[in-house]
Amino acid sequence: MKKTNLLVGALIAAAGIYGLSSCSKSGGDKTVKVGILHSLSGTMAISETSVRDAELLAINEINAKGGVLGRKIEVVQEDGASEPQIFAERARKLIQNDKVATIFGCWTSASRKAVKPVVEETGALLWYPVQYEGMEMSPNIMYMGAAPNQQAVPAVDFCAAQFGKNIFLVGSDYVFPRTANKIIKAQLAYLGGSVAGEEYTPMGHTDFATIVSKIKAAKPDCIINTLNGDSNVAFFKQLTDAGITAESIPVMSFSIAEEEVGGVGIENLKGHYVAWNYYQTTQTPENDAFVAAYKKAYGEKRVTDDPIEAGYIGVHIWAMACEKAGSFDVEKVKASAKGITFAAPEGNVTLDEENQHIYKPVRIGKINETGLIDEVWATSNAVKPDPYLLTYDWANGL
Repeated sequence: MKKTNLLVGALIAAAGIYGLSSCSKSGGDKTVKVGILHSLSGTMAISETSVRDAELLAINEINAKGGVLGRKIEVVQEDGASEPQIFAERARKLIQNDKVATIFGCWTSASRKAVKPVVEETGALLWYPVQYEGMEMSPNIMYMGAAPNQQAVPAVDFCAAQFGKNIFLVGSDYVFPRTANKIIKAQLAYLGGSVAGEEYTPMGHTDFATIVSKIKAAKPDCIINTLNGDSNVAFFKQLTDAGITAESIPVMSFSIAEEEVGGVGIENLKGHYVAWNYYQTTQTPENDAFVAAYKKAYGEKRVTDDPIEAGYIGVHIWAMACEKAGSFDVEKVKASAKGITFAAPEGNVTLDEENQHIYKPVRIGKINETGLIDEVWATSNAVKPDPYLLTYDWANGL
């Protein structure tokens, strides 16, 4: 589980990552404010606190090298508290009251969609660090996580080839799981597959007895899981208690990474599958340095994962774009960001010039007995983002 906010705050303060005072007139030419907006409480804190930590790590690295355009980065943090409306309110506060140059944050698509009209109305810029359902391209959002063709679509192809085409869908009841499953159902129809069942639960839901019974009765080839937050703890424990194992009915998850494994329990996840673009075990020199820096900052027991890495990427690309533009102005930064390539822990990533998503490699992983994830399949190159799935005939009309 996550460290307490108090402990993390102490670590951050000790590292000198951010100042406590706001930019005054006397200090305004020496610092630049940025907002960090994540759930530090509520059901999504299990996932988002660590992304915040990675963003602060990137800021610390940049500040150690002199900052951006000669200014040190000053952080204003806000807690979205796992509630979309609170995310919207805090985003407006960061933009209008704190006058931040940009915001790094959100996790769920519900929180992103709550913040989207705020950044569009105010002309601000959000760097979003998590894979999502696609079907969106806001001029005021930079998408650092996977588009559906960089996660969901290859994951379904993998499941169909490895396990079979009769798939049970389980998800949280909000926009990402419902839209992702709409895509999956269209893809399965194209592949000649079938949906063994489709179930949704509220965020934070913990009683999966009925759904587990339906899974046992349906006998699917596999389960695709789009539950978010701590609902995964109850779901996998109840699967295990019912005798459903990775060997009998494998689960492919889209929102469980290394950070969540400890909370859910290795004994409940060993042998199950995930689809991401990065794992702590990814073999690049940049990842060796990233993992070492993250553990040095937050402790040897901490792990990295895909959204953590994507949050880290977003901060660095923003800084690179500001330097290239010679400005913190949002429109100039957006223009300069197009086509930027960053040597990320996952491999080189490039911001697409048309849709503000990044080219990413796709990796399917299997959770091992240590709680880390072993890559079992990967694309040979970074994949061009296709948020609207325009390159797939079967996706017409979605």
